[in-house]
Amino acid sequence: MSFISYFCSMNSDTPKLRRLLNRIGELTAEGHKPMTLLAVCPNSPSVIKAAFRAAKRNNAPILFAATLNQVDNDGGYTGMTQVDFVRTMKREARRNNYTGDFLACIDHGGPWLKDIQTLEMWPLDKAMEAVKRSYEAALLAGYELIHVDPTVDRFLPKGKIIDIDVVAARTIELITHIENFRKERGLPRIAYEVGTEEVHGGLADESVFLRFLELLKEGLAKNGCSDAWPCFVVGKVGTDLHTTFFDPEVARKLTGIVAGYGSFIKGHYTDDVENPQDYPLTHMGAANVGPEFTVSEYNALEELEKVENELYDKGCVAMHSGMTAVLERLVIESGRWKKWVHGNESPDDFDSITPERKRWLIQTGARYIWQKPEAVAARQTLYDNLTMNGIDAEGIVLSTIERAIDKYYVAFNLVNLNDLL
Repeated sequence: MSFISYFCSMNSDTPKLRRLLNRIGELTAEGHKPMTLLAVCPNSPSVIKAAFRAAKRNNAPILFAATLNQVDNDGGYTGMTQVDFVRTMKREARRNNYTGDFLACIDHGGPWLKDIQTLEMWPLDKAMEAVKRSYEAALLAGYELIHVDPTVDRFLPKGKIIDIDVVAARTIELITHIENFRKERGLPRIAYEVGTEEVHGGLADESVFLRFLELLKEGLAKNGCSDAWPCFVVGKVGTDLHTTFFDPEVARKLTGIVAGYGSFIKGHYTDDVENPQDYPLTHMGAANVGPEFTVSEYNALEELEKVENELYDKGCVAMHSGMTAVLERLVIESGRWKKWVHGNESPDDFDSITPERKRWLIQTGARYIWQKPEAVAARQTLYDNLTMNGIDAEGIVLSTIERAIDKYYVAFNLVNLNDLL
């Protein structure tokens, strides 16, 4: 049996994601439009609620790609452990009578990709051990995809790129750990994602990209983990934090390369991409979207606060919620905005930044503080004020996020896919 046919074969033990991707491949071969799976970054309870409503309406599967900053053993900034996260997804599926596939996934699971590890400069062994504990908790909770991403090394000199042999060795170590733990506990097989879109990962160069894949193939086979070959390899396809054009030519080249290994390319930084319809045309396996939904949530709350102010002036509201002022203060106090400052901006002086950039930093950074008690209280006051005046505040917030999600379901040709699975 060839390498490709081995990984395209299915049985009852095949991971759910692999079965889903294989079914999409069969449908495409039968003449259906090509499809790209959508992975939503669950950066708030509202996004999770909106995602299930959108999945129900579009009758399509959904992946939830949670970073260790968001969901982890310590609760992350959403306040959810891995078990809480899976239970929350199941609750929302029941609430919406959604019976399609939904998958819990780790996004960017690797050393120093959790902020506290970087801020406190944890040594490699401590960071790797913490990541392994996160993986274990995810497996026990029922996650079905883990992104193994050891492409950052905070102890390298500034400007130096981590050696691809090191990336491969650490990836093999982490996947082997997961597989050993999974087998010891008698847990079902899961799917894997490897690599990163970031230049520091070293996978932007084609020759390095190929070397990584060969090292990974050899190392997993040596450790008896060939059947843990990744479904997804993250590719640098033109988009990043500040660019929004997806490069079809680069994507076609990368998807062609990994197809020979039985994998698919997964895109990150898909937020506000200009040409989402090109993803399925280039046979991209999946794409992550996250910060865009935070911006949608923030904008909806800002809009609602303007309505609240009008009602206050009319005497229909007793007390302002102060929603946006609370969010701005909490984002600034969190210090999270500092990692996105440009070279000409001071990380020590928020007030010196231009109003346009300030707004972007607050919108994007809001995801880190949604669950702070003051933010929760301000939102509840805002919702109560509007509800007493006949306005479904939460419904407006959710529908705003849903509209952003719907765009990807349509562009990725996923509408009504559940009927074909």
